[in-house]
Amino acid sequence: MEEIKKRKLDESAGNGDSSSEEQIRSLLDPLPKTQLVDLLSKLGAQYPTIAEEIKGIAKADPVHRKLFVRGLAWNTTTESLCAAFEVHGEIEEGAVIYDKATGKSRGYGFITYKNMDSTKMALRAPSKMIDGRMAVCNLANEGLSGSSGTPDLVQRKLFIGGLSPEVTSEMLLEFFGRYGDIEEGSVAYDKETTQSRGFGFVTYKIPECAKRALDDPQKMLGGRTLIVKYAESQRGKPGHYHQAPSAGGGGMGGAPMAPGYPPVGKGYPHADHGGYPPYPQVPAPYPVGAYPSPPAAAPPPYGRQPHMPYGPGPMKKEPMGGLPQQNPQMGMGGGYPYYMPNQ
Repeated sequence: MEEIKKRKLDESAGNGDSSSEEQIRSLLDPLPKTQLVDLLSKLGAQYPTIAEEIKGIAKADPVHRKLFVRGLAWNTTTESLCAAFEVHGEIEEGAVIYDKATGKSRGYGFITYKNMDSTKMALRAPSKMIDGRMAVCNLANEGLSGSSGTPDLVQRKLFIGGLSPEVTSEMLLEFFGRYGDIEEGSVAYDKETTQSRGFGFVTYKIPECAKRALDDPQKMLGGRTLIVKYAESQRGKPGHYHQAPSAGGGGMGGAPMAPGYPPVGKGYPHADHGGYPPYPQVPAPYPVGAYPSPPAAAPPPYGRQPHMPYGPGPMKKEPMGGLPQQNPQMGMGGGYPYYMPNQ
């Protein structure tokens, strides 16, 4: 039976029926990625040589060795970031990303291992406490679509309000850790002053833990009663938090304030108008022909009459103590005449 198969293969090769690499490539090129992945998976499981070839290519590509780390504290440096991840293996490259304008951390960074197995070990425990903050990692090619981008995130992430200035991220995580395993969480700090902004966030690994935290009526921390809500319920309301624009969790959002209003002591940013269109600096000119010209003034119906001056009338002098006698033809208005009626 084996000889028959071999003979048929030889005959096919002699007839020129064997497919060249170019022909196979032309057949695979229009296929979608999912179909190619399924095909290679089946071939790798069936043929060990193909499996080794796939593993070799994957190890050489940094896409399987590079991690994206978010939620870093503002004071976390590249050295402290690498120190937290080198427990899983040798690091090829690591860095905290800084803002070029301010020189401050943007709250996230990257770690690239030399071995793909080290990356797998790090992903088994994606949450790590670094400089008092709970940082989270996932494959860099996933971006924010990792575990924190799952559809049930709205049921796992809580907004914690009413925090006293003395409450730290460690205290917050320790307090809410009683309800279940926490994936990430932190107190929100002001990036410039590094002071607590009075609120924070906690994301659990499963929704049931978040529900237990919500249902517990006794939540006192730092001498204050905490306000606990689903983080998504705070969005779009007056006083809701401002989510940080960068992917890092260093600030975990802005202070509660009405949307569109700048922080205290700051002007409106030039690039953001709080959801309203920018007001033009120069008003648009009115169209010339859009409005009619006012009508010319009509001439008065009568000509202007000349002024006729009247001199004072003659007055008779009387002895001292008496009143001057006015001319009966004159009026009482300071010597000006008036018309006498006909007798």
